[in-house]
Amino acid sequence: MTDQTPFGTARGLLSAHGADLLRGDDGAVITSVETYALAVPLKRPIADATAALAHWTVPVVEIRTADGRVGTGISGIHCAPELLSDVITSYYADALLDTSSEDILGTWKRLYWLPTHWMGRAGVIHMALAMVDIALWDLAAQRAGMPLWRLLGGTPDSVEAYNTDGGWLNLTDADLVRDLTSLIDRGWSRVKIKVGRPDWREDARRARAVRRAIGDDVTLMCDANQRWDLSTANKIMPAFEEVAMDWVEEPFHADDLQAHARLQASTRLDVAAGESIYSYHQFASFVAADAIRVVQADVTRVGGVTEWLQIASHAASRGLRLAPHAGDMMQVHQHLVGTVLSEVPPLVEFIPWTQEAFVERSVVREGLMERPQSPGASTAIDPSARARWQIPGVGGTRTV
Repeated sequence: MTDQTPFGTARGLLSAHGADLLRGDDGAVITSVETYALAVPLKRPIADATAALAHWTVPVVEIRTADGRVGTGISGIHCAPELLSDVITSYYADALLDTSSEDILGTWKRLYWLPTHWMGRAGVIHMALAMVDIALWDLAAQRAGMPLWRLLGGTPDSVEAYNTDGGWLNLTDADLVRDLTSLIDRGWSRVKIKVGRPDWREDARRARAVRRAIGDDVTLMCDANQRWDLSTANKIMPAFEEVAMDWVEEPFHADDLQAHARLQASTRLDVAAGESIYSYHQFASFVAADAIRVVQADVTRVGGVTEWLQIASHAASRGLRLAPHAGDMMQVHQHLVGTVLSEVPPLVEFIPWTQEAFVERSVVREGLMERPQSPGASTAIDPSARARWQIPGVGGTRTV
């Protein structure tokens, strides 16, 4: 069968055409979709086991409605923001324009089942869907006149945070210890280090040095960024148990469910993953196999707020910890954590790289993140940041 639709107007048989949908409130109708991206410079170069970075790229979609509101969706990536922008402007925009921004779940299903579904149910296609979904939830919270966490039923209590911005793999042993002890001196009680060096013994040595420096009362986690095989993980795990590592994050390739399950069965430490898991179904498989005990669903990697909430509820119903990976640099996650019924205290990852890019910045005191108070999802981009850091040639605008 040959697709007769013009390029850029892909429409799935499972996706209703916008003209066939109820519009609802005329003010909530989508009138334009704009994409662009920022390259936000880091204060210092950093590296983990897979990448070295000097800036963080923030793809952005702004969805405007007839009543003049602007909903902002974001992502966070290492490179290639034009791929996300192209999916939204060339394919998703046709299914968004002249439809209701209030139909969040309906829009999610409509975009998900476009023919782009067969180009990839994860990665770029799904991350673009996440950006749109975040923008629609931002609009919903604005229209309700409240921050997103309150719209979702969350409590106003501050949320405990852990700091990832001091344990980078490119630091010398001395600098690693100095960075982490500095964080402790500033009130942080939970910190994370990167592991995954070619020789696992170096990781063991660095972990022991950190534990000696920070003492036994500070919670310590580690992240291998998928660099191990099962043999390496088994060799290093006794050292990590010795230093009371709170969790071991992404030890293996993200698709290797069996390796995660075998490691989790062999250690008293919790295995964590989620940064590179893109759907509720995949998370459900990992949970069913008892392959992870810490669920790190990232709102920018799964299908936005809508799918994140489903994953969070699933994890909570099984008594698992939820600690989202902060691809959004916690702008959205500060609203999402603590909004599902769970006996496990909420926890959010703190990485301050992009704070200057946003109108509303995160507030953390003594390791506790305060709930934002402005209506919306805290995703609106500061115009001065756009003027400084927008990447030329990336993005576009579609209007009704």
